[in-house]
Amino acid sequence: MRMIDHVITGGTAGLNASRKADVFDPNTGAVQAQVVLGRQDALDRAVAAAQAAQPAWAATNPQRRARVMFNFKALVEAEMDALAHMLSIEHGKVIADAKGDIQRGLEVVEFCCGIPHALKGEYTQGAGPGIDVYSMRQPLGIGAGITPFNFPAMIPLWMGAVAMAVGNAFILKPSERDPSLPNRLAELWLEAGLPEGIFQVVHGDKEMVDAILDHPAISAVSFVGSSDIAHYVYNRGVAAGKRVQAMGGAKNHGIVMPDADLDQVVNDLSGAAFGSAGERCMALPVVVPVGDDTAERLRAKLIPAIEALKVGVSTDPAAHYGPVVTRAHKEKVEGWIQKCADEGAELVVDGRGFKLQGHEDGFFVGPTLFDHVTPSMDSYHNEIFGPVLQIVRARDFEEALTLPTKHQYGNGVAIFTRNGHAAREFAARVNVGMVGINVPIPVPVAYHTFGGWKRSAFGDTNQHGMEGVKFWTKVKTVTARWPDGSPDGGNAFVIPTMG
Repeated sequence: MRMIDHVITGGTAGLNASRKADVFDPNTGAVQAQVVLGRQDALDRAVAAAQAAQPAWAATNPQRRARVMFNFKALVEAEMDALAHMLSIEHGKVIADAKGDIQRGLEVVEFCCGIPHALKGEYTQGAGPGIDVYSMRQPLGIGAGITPFNFPAMIPLWMGAVAMAVGNAFILKPSERDPSLPNRLAELWLEAGLPEGIFQVVHGDKEMVDAILDHPAISAVSFVGSSDIAHYVYNRGVAAGKRVQAMGGAKNHGIVMPDADLDQVVNDLSGAAFGSAGERCMALPVVVPVGDDTAERLRAKLIPAIEALKVGVSTDPAAHYGPVVTRAHKEKVEGWIQKCADEGAELVVDGRGFKLQGHEDGFFVGPTLFDHVTPSMDSYHNEIFGPVLQIVRARDFEEALTLPTKHQYGNGVAIFTRNGHAAREFAARVNVGMVGINVPIPVPVAYHTFGGWKRSAFGDTNQHGMEGVKFWTKVKTVTARWPDGSPDGGNAFVIPTMG
């Protein structure tokens, strides 16, 4: 049985550990590896190595740190096929989607190649008589990332690349469900020239999460996962004196105006609702057609498109999506399907009981479509995180706008329309952090920033872009005076002013 251990400077630390977790092949349901679930001692070793390495890394000039980013990007691109396969057989997303997972992470690495520009401070000459004021951004020291199973490449790179580019050491605690790719990324960082101790991987469950949140030497924690756990991570981390950003769940809506191109909408919904088996915080699991005529026309086009989707093993290039990550998650998704039906929604396409020939024990859920879902239903209020699309009909634009605005989550939203005024009005008024206009999955490019509102995010700073630079650094402001040797006649007992 293959064993997946920590990647800690100075050698592995957990092969003799008694706590292990199974890593499944979601295509077959079989156990393909085991991962060590680390304890406090493993984290302590990683922190000690980070403390030893970080001061020299912070003192390395930004251009040299950027060169490591360039080298890493080239190494990952050269190994893209192998990395995508490694990701696919543990997570279950198809190869093309796995490559997209890696590529979106690399785009943040590309942003970090320009870190010298992002770290430039502000300067004011002559702020007062003979006085200059300037600021500088300095690293926090040691940061940690706690990342989910659904993006084992992208989210660790979103966090770690920015944290390290600005001069921090970074300790990653990835999901124990698909831990192999994060380990390989750690090896590639070393090959790229990153000093030992600057990027390390510790594996574990809640015990390791709590150890990270409580460790006094870790200054900042970035988290992505469910909202309840995000709230817990934020509160515990802040109580321990850390800077914390904790991204939670989502229930993203797609508003379809009567003038929308429905063929394009159906194509977009097919990918946004069912791609990666719906296991994305930026998936689009709720579609809101405005008016019954729009709803009927959209439904008529959706049904054959959904029925034509091919569910297959993750390595099948013809498959639109593969299995969900674990048997427990498959059962959870199918439980939500039953719940939605029990609540009175119309089950138009039922994906339960899907069996793939030759892979009957795989964790597959067929595409599912509900109509006449209402905001009072628990299945609408909560995140299903599977290949399930719910139609919630709205009478008019105002009702459609109200649905995502009042929902407990506020991660992403999209509107499909040819009407510029409607799009502009919607973008300005909707109470959601990321908005797409005819864009079903509005994940911003790497030099902008990612983050939701309401129960989709806890903390004041978003991920990557300049918001990421701000999160992983602290500002120091210097007020300097170089006197010419003659007394200035000021009163030393009065608070200084620049007038």
